[in-house]
Amino acid sequence: MPGVAVAFTDIRAGNLALHVKDNASDVLRRRLEVEEAAGIAPRTFQYLNQVHGNTVASVDIGTQGVITADASVSESAPLAIMVADCIPVLLVGVKENGGAVMGTAHAGRPGILNGVIPAAVHHLRERGAVSIRAWLGPSICGRCYEVPDELRAAVAETVPESWSTTSWGTPALDLPAAGKYQLAKAGVTVAYEGPCTLETPNLFSYRRAADTGRFAGLVWNND
Repeated sequence: MPGVAVAFTDIRAGNLALHVKDNASDVLRRRLEVEEAAGIAPRTFQYLNQVHGNTVASVDIGTQGVITADASVSESAPLAIMVADCIPVLLVGVKENGGAVMGTAHAGRPGILNGVIPAAVHHLRERGAVSIRAWLGPSICGRCYEVPDELRAAVAETVPESWSTTSWGTPALDLPAAGKYQLAKAGVTVAYEGPCTLETPNLFSYRRAADTGRFAGLVWNND
């Protein structure tokens, strides 16, 4: 929508997470470079301490300190969500007065089960969003996310749309399909779905390398 931008970084921006094996000063420098590229200075992106839950944090310009949550919502502050196989969900809602409400969600297997996406959508609606669009960034696809058969059955019991089979014929979960179902059920239009992280060399993937970095989904307003 006019006045709001969304983007997903890749390995060219480098690792943007402080919780992996990396030099903190290098991570903060990269975050600054991303903010300069987005043209949001002196504002900064609000990153989260992500724990695979369904807590939604309300963020405003000037919010201080570490926020532990797996989703965020704001009408003013630039937002970021970090992933390396989970779905980085970006949300933009339009209010009746034409204003925008922005949101993010970190939707891995626990997040899909815990309903982090519907929770984030609910918070956007509480802020007055009457029409919402979603961008699903790069994440591991249903052809690649191999899991034990009992885990596939347990997840699919709650979210049947997650049931999948790998391209080599073993049990799998399709998180993007599950996420799209949850968004559709919440009345949200999906504007974009990114490629598979495992199949795309210029994206970080935890399944490809457990000590990998994290890329980010970003949403901000240009007002």
